[in-house]
Amino acid sequence: MSEALTLARPYARAAFAVARDSGNGAAWSQALAFAARLAADPQVHAVMSNPRLREQDAVTLLVADGASEEFKRFIAMLAENGRLVLLPEITALYEQLRAESEQVVMARITSASALPADELENLVAALRKRFGREVKVETAVDESLIGGAVIDAGDVVIDGSLRSKLQRLQSVLAN
Repeated sequence: MSEALTLARPYARAAFAVARDSGNGAAWSQALAFAARLAADPQVHAVMSNPRLREQDAVTLLVADGASEEFKRFIAMLAENGRLVLLPEITALYEQLRAESEQVVMARITSASALPADELENLVAALRKRFGREVKVETAVDESLIGGAVIDAGDVVIDGSLRSKLQRLQSVLAN
């Protein structure tokens, strides 16, 4: 995993630089997300791993209609260098660079059950206040948390789940 991130980082930086310079950050996000979803599919992955895959075939396979010429050249370069399998990592790193550039914190809130809209708004407001930036939130449900939520915002993880509180209590009682 860390090797894939190390290999993907320069490509993500290059993609971000081209997108920023052309003013097409959002379009590149969409195009990368599309290509990464396809690249993650096991059948597509098998095709991408084939050494006989030509660069133009990779572009045809992974690029949605309407994508910029720069993006097509980027995908062709990945194909030429045998790096198409890194598209999910490149996309994730690109999104981090874009969020930093736009002063946005990306947060994932995982709760034991679906959060009501007002609670989610309160959490987003609290995160906005804590980070002093705009916050984009992705939500998920994990019933194994029992109750509460886990907030993952980059380097900051706030674990307010009942499961972790019970584990800490068990650890204290065991010692």
